[in-house]
Order: sequence, then structure tokens, then C-alpha cells
Amino acid sequence: MSAHPATPPTEAAAQALAAVIEGLTTELPSDALVVEAAERRAYECDGLSAYRQIPGAVALPRTHEELLTCLRLCREHGVPIVPRGAGTGLSGGALPSETGLLLSLARFNRILEIDADNRCAVVQPGVRNLAISEAAAPQGLYYAPDPSSQIACSIGGNVAENAGGVHCLKYGLTVHNVIGLELVTLDGEIIRLGGKTLDSAGLDLLAFMVGSEGMLGIVTEVTVRLLPRPERTQVLLASFDQAEAAGRAVAGIIAAGLIPAGLEMMDNAAIRAAEDFVHAGYPVEAAAILLCELDGTNAEVSEDVMVVRQKLLDLGATEVHTARDDAERALFWAGRKAAFPAAGRISPDYYCMDGTIPRHQIGTVLERINTLSREAGLGVCNVFHAGDGNLHPLILYDANQPGQLETAEAFGQQILELCVEVGGTVTGEHGVGVEKLDGMCVQFAAPELEQFHHLRRAFDPLGLLNPGKAIPTLARCAEFGRQHVHGGQLSHPELPRL
Repeated sequence: MSAHPATPPTEAAAQALAAVIEGLTTELPSDALVVEAAERRAYECDGLSAYRQIPGAVALPRTHEELLTCLRLCREHGVPIVPRGAGTGLSGGALPSETGLLLSLARFNRILEIDADNRCAVVQPGVRNLAISEAAAPQGLYYAPDPSSQIACSIGGNVAENAGGVHCLKYGLTVHNVIGLELVTLDGEIIRLGGKTLDSAGLDLLAFMVGSEGMLGIVTEVTVRLLPRPERTQVLLASFDQAEAAGRAVAGIIAAGLIPAGLEMMDNAAIRAAEDFVHAGYPVEAAAILLCELDGTNAEVSEDVMVVRQKLLDLGATEVHTARDDAERALFWAGRKAAFPAAGRISPDYYCMDGTIPRHQIGTVLERINTLSREAGLGVCNVFHAGDGNLHPLILYDANQPGQLETAEAFGQQILELCVEVGGTVTGEHGVGVEKLDGMCVQFAAPELEQFHHLRRAFDPLGLLNPGKAIPTLARCAEFGRQHVHGGQLSHPELPRL
């Protein structure tokens, strides 16, 4: 008998997906599987909308049994799985595969327990970040990490990307506030890490899982730390006539031993965009502003406000305004949290970067970013979680203009390399996804990347969970290095652009 010719990889992948869809059609409820092209298009991208791909199929399980069915069929047929939370991520971490299954955790959306005695909450991954604080409010508690998208983003996505927020300086990122996880591996094994106690038996893998971008397992339950609402909270708005002076003031405040609850910086472009959108009362002529929030007991805050106010003036602030009441404090923060949509009002598109640098380098890095902006011919609005050195330059471009997206990407890559150059990292809270694969090649050497791949294979030997994300291949980094020597940038030919 003569052998049939080998099936081309794309045809084999399509056949495998068809087999999975057939199995899911039989075993899942009819509303838990999306196969119509028009309906699948709603899942074609996350918050990084420059890259889009319609998924091969979308599953929306409600129960562990339905989730395990999805994993089993994909494992049996070798079909990739892309986990998805609320889709607010900004690094392409939930970019689908055209021959894979997009696994939405949106229906795992129950708050299982608010444990006031142990100051923690047990929730499913589809619960919105803000909903945790709303549920805990009657007990005088709240969940501290507060990304700008907290009204929409899910706690499962926060865990995947190790999200932060404006209050991460004092209260930490997601990794510092998650005390327990339940996750399911590709093989269907249920793993519990941590819990309500300060310590637990076995290997300490909890921090390893937070920020793993869906590559090690599917998170099905999260236990988070809750904090008591502070007695008093006060916000100061400091204006500067030089952005570099604002950067130096950040380092000066921390060096003085003060740990604000939040310390945020916006440059003039960001100030004007946010003020036009929110009318927060920002000084539109300032080169930069700092928002400094202090919380604690009434006595603590009263003392710290005076100390910080004088410190800001000593470090170059032209004016320091203290919020008159809670309404004005909320308005100040509303302007900062609306910086991203505000940028969308002044530019057809924007490319949001996310890197972290030493605080004392903020002024220098901001000056370099402005120079790169002029060289690229693209505007930029700078918004920083300044207290912990996490910067979010918003590169303004028009995707309808040929070459502008590529220019914005190259500009973004230069910013990431600058972060590494001054002793920082290529991501602070948005994750790597597909956006920062080249940045990982800059930050890590081949032996380090190979260790990352070894760790991943320990949990997912078939490489089916969120493939192509977060960890670049050694071949990709080698090619990036060759092109980079000649002043080029490795493109993403495998990623369909808008």
C-alpha cells in the first residue's frame, strides 16, 4: 500500500480544530461555544488593537467540568488554547490563534466569599477588579491594586499580567496581594497554591504563577488580601515648570523616607488631554504635575501633608494644591485614570508602552523620550506610576497613514531598550504578550530565556497554552540581534495587523 503524502501543517491544524469543535458541540451547552465568524470577531484582539486575529472558535465555560472538557479535547487533538479575561490587556496577551480555541473565563464571575475575619476574599477569575472592593465595602475593607481599567478588568487577567495601579507604590502589585490560587493544568490536574494562612505546605509557586500570562495553567479561583479603609486620605497636586524637576521630586520624596499611597506624574501633553476630557482642574500650563496621595490615621496624614508640601516646594514645585474634600480628590484621580481614553480623543490611535526604571532616572528618561519623539515625528503623552518608576508613554499615531504603526513600534522598542539601559525592565504591569518579545531579547540572554522555556515545559510540555507569548524563541532573539546591529527592528510578520 502506498503512503499518502504528508498533510500540510495548516491543513492538519484546521482538521484538529474541526475535531475539537465537533467534540465541544456535543459536550458543551449550545451557548458555551461560539463558531460563527461574525460572533468570533468580537474576540479578535485585546486592548492592543494594532494586532487582530479572529479565533478559530470561542468557548465560554461556566463550570469546572466544562472547562476540563475544553482542555481535554484540545490536549487530545493538539489544538492551542488562548485564555482570555475581560480583554483589557495592553500587550496582546489574549491575541487569538486562527486554528486555536479562545477560552473565555468571563462566566467564572462569582464572588465566593468575603472573609472579614481573615481580611481576604475568594473570587473566580472573571470577577471585576472593582467589584471586589464594592463587595468588601460593608465590612470597611477594600482590595488595593487598582489598574486604570479596574471598572472593567478581571482579577484573572490581573493575575496573568501582574497588574498594578496608582496605589501600587505603598500597597504593591497583584503579586503582593494574591495569597491563594486554584488553577487547572493542561492535563486537567487541579493545583491549589497558598490560601488564607500566612504559609502553606509544599513549594512556594504562588509568585511564579502571578504574571505567567496563561502559559502554565488556567486560573479558576483567586484569594486576595483585603485591607481596612484608612481613616483619612489626602491628595496633593504639585505643578512644575520643568518635567525633569518633577522627576527629581519623585526621587526626593522617597529618599526622604516618605511612602505615599500613590505618586503619579503626567507631562503637559497628558495634562491637557486629561483636562479637556475630565475637567479635573489640572493646571494646563504646567510642564508636569505630580499627584501625591497620603493615607493613614488623621494625625499621620496631617503631619505628612505638611512635610510633603514643603518637600515638593523645596524640590522645584511652582505650586502645591491640596484637595479640598473627597470630591476634589476623586476628581484629581479621575483625570489621571482617564489619561488613556483622553489620549484617544486627540489621536486616531495610540501605542501604550510599559517599562520600569529606577526613580532617580525619571527626568533623564523623560528627556530622552521627548528626543526620540521628535526624531520619530510622533507625539507622545507621558503618564508615570512615578513612585515605583513604572512609565506609560502613549505614542500617538494614525494607523491609516502608511508606515506610522511601524514607526510607533520602533519608537516603543527604543523606549524599552532605554529602560533596560538605565537599569530597569521592559514591563512593569502590562505583561510581555506579543508586544515586548523583542524587548525580552534585549533584557535577557539566551541561557536565561532557555530556563524560562524549561519552566514552561514543566507545566505544559505540549506547548498548547497561549503559545507565542511572553517568552521569545532563541531563534527570534538571534534574528533580532542580527537586524538590530544594522539599525533595524524585527517585525511581527506572523501577527496580523489592523
